[in-house]
Amino acid sequence: MMNPYLAEFIGTAILIALGNGVVANVVLNRTKGYSSGWIVICFGWAMAVFVGVFTVAKFSGAHLNPAVSIALALTGKFPWSEVLFYSLAQIAGAFAGSVLVWIMYHSHFESTEDADTKLAAFGTGPAIRKPFNNLLTETIATAIFLICILFKIGPTNSLGALDALPVALLVLAVGLSFGGPTGYAINPARDFGPRLAHAILPISKKGSSDWSYAWVPIVGPVLGALIAALIYNSLQ
Repeated sequence: MMNPYLAEFIGTAILIALGNGVVANVVLNRTKGYSSGWIVICFGWAMAVFVGVFTVAKFSGAHLNPAVSIALALTGKFPWSEVLFYSLAQIAGAFAGSVLVWIMYHSHFESTEDADTKLAAFGTGPAIRKPFNNLLTETIATAIFLICILFKIGPTNSLGALDALPVALLVLAVGLSFGGPTGYAINPARDFGPRLAHAILPISKKGSSDWSYAWVPIVGPVLGALIAALIYNSLQ
């Protein structure tokens, strides 16, 4: 059996490589998928979740998201002692996945002049920068996402108890409905790991990594996990 931390690293790396890969394909200059739109991005992220979950579910439960690990711990479905290690593995995997995207789309990063567009292929950002509203969006979107997971999860108490397809469809629904204001991180590792990669990688004319916004896609999903767990526990 694969070590569960390694599984979370690999699963999250796959998730981000495919997820940020579709963003890069849509927003960077001179790609085959350039300017193909938000629906393509949402479907790409849904498929990224599908592949990440079915690849490592039997080894780690395929959390691939610190908010998932926190929500499961708050509801007694996952040991608190594992949350930190899972989260670190997920962040490292997200970083690695973004590095892969940068390698594959290197020429397109070079041919794209706009710094904000380059950052969009790594981390999330608000359509309209209003920190409270942005935080509220991430919190509510994550809470709905996690409530659906908590009420569907099976007796093994892991995300792997779900089939990968329902999880992917859930992410697709969240992205299509709630992704407009902030790009729907709903996952602290999904934003922090790639944003860190953006800050470190030698990307020409990349501009700021926008760390002043980075707390929103971290705090919002954590708050969403707390709310989802409170609702779930109150109904049991």
